[in-house]
Amino acid sequence: MSAILKLKFFFEKYGFHVSSRLADKLGMRVTSVRLFFIYISFVTAGLGFGMYLTLAFWIRLKDLIRSKRTSVFDL
Repeated sequence: MSAILKLKFFFEKYGFHVSSRLADKLGMRVTSVRLFFIYISFVTAGLGFGMYLTLAFWIRLKDLIRSKRTSVFDL
């Protein structure tokens, strides 16, 4: 068996145990904890993308406001 498959089986075996143990500790259902981790991963990815778009718009707006002069005589 390749090392990648062993690593995959290891994470599949012990990865879900973390969420079930956390759910037992908090007194919640396991599916709620797993859904929370899925939702929070989408939110964090979305926030990064939103920040990227905001900064790109800001830089574009700055370039539109400041006119580029090609020579000294364009004043």
